[in-house]
Amino acid sequence: MKLKWGILGLGKIANKFAKDLAMVENCELVAVASRSLEKANAFGKEYGAKNFHSSYEALFNNSDVDIIYIATPHSSHMLYALQALNHKKHVLCEKPLAINKIQVQQLIDASRANHVFLMEAFWTRFNPTFEAVLQRVQNKEIGEVNYVNADFSFFRDADPASRMLNMELAGGSLLDIGVYPVFLSYMLLGYPEQIVAVANKHETGADIQMSAILKYPKGIANLMSGFRSPSDMIARIYGTGGSIYIDKVWHESEGYKVEVGDQLTAYSLPKKGKGFTYEIEECLQCIKEGRIESEKWSHQDSLNLISICDEIRSQIGVKYPFE
Repeated sequence: MKLKWGILGLGKIANKFAKDLAMVENCELVAVASRSLEKANAFGKEYGAKNFHSSYEALFNNSDVDIIYIATPHSSHMLYALQALNHKKHVLCEKPLAINKIQVQQLIDASRANHVFLMEAFWTRFNPTFEAVLQRVQNKEIGEVNYVNADFSFFRDADPASRMLNMELAGGSLLDIGVYPVFLSYMLLGYPEQIVAVANKHETGADIQMSAILKYPKGIANLMSGFRSPSDMIARIYGTGGSIYIDKVWHESEGYKVEVGDQLTAYSLPKKGKGFTYEIEECLQCIKEGRIESEKWSHQDSLNLISICDEIRSQIGVKYPFE
């Protein structure tokens, strides 16, 4: 089968995604949509799409499109993903899948009701480096993991009206980049039994710096995200028998190191393209098999992740105007 894609929202991440989409066999970009026809035309011509839409409704109604990749600001994920699902389109939606667990559950319900595929675009889950690290952890090559240290931080003097800081657009470091450290902790240690979180806020009310400790029965994760300073972006995983270090920039890394005793071994796993190729291939395989969710990053995984973020936001006092 050939999976025919539409892209909704044509910003920076959509450009990176479109380049990788062209590298995946049996996938074709057939339509793009922006509120600006000029932008849709330019994007579509650059990446070889046949249809350029100046409305999202036109994309939903395009019978050539099998699946829609949604790359708009966080605040609109729920709205557009729900409309796409109700038009019987499969959906790959950028993280976070929606703003809170209530919205995520609504999308899951719509996916099931319409029997169409839905996945949060957590591309790190399908990165060959992460897959290899997860396998080593599951094989207990470093014993029982009991401590995870991960951050995602950079300096950005952003415009208060930008998606990063604008509360109307669900701004803040947690939902923009903090979801990655939360994801790592969740994948390695599961759902925490206790969460303690603090944050510094921008004048808009968005968290500009967030730190959370996630407690598990036999372990702790120390997580941080922020727009105030760069961090080394090396993820550190410690077990009873050794350690694993995912090279910078860890969420899209092409290598990692395993330390057991006094032996440190480095592994290199180059990516195909930017790294979106692997989540695209997962969508293709799942849809080919008639599944509405991925086993590697399931509906429940998305629900669990956003539930952790909900609790962090509750503790740091970040609530969006539209919630």
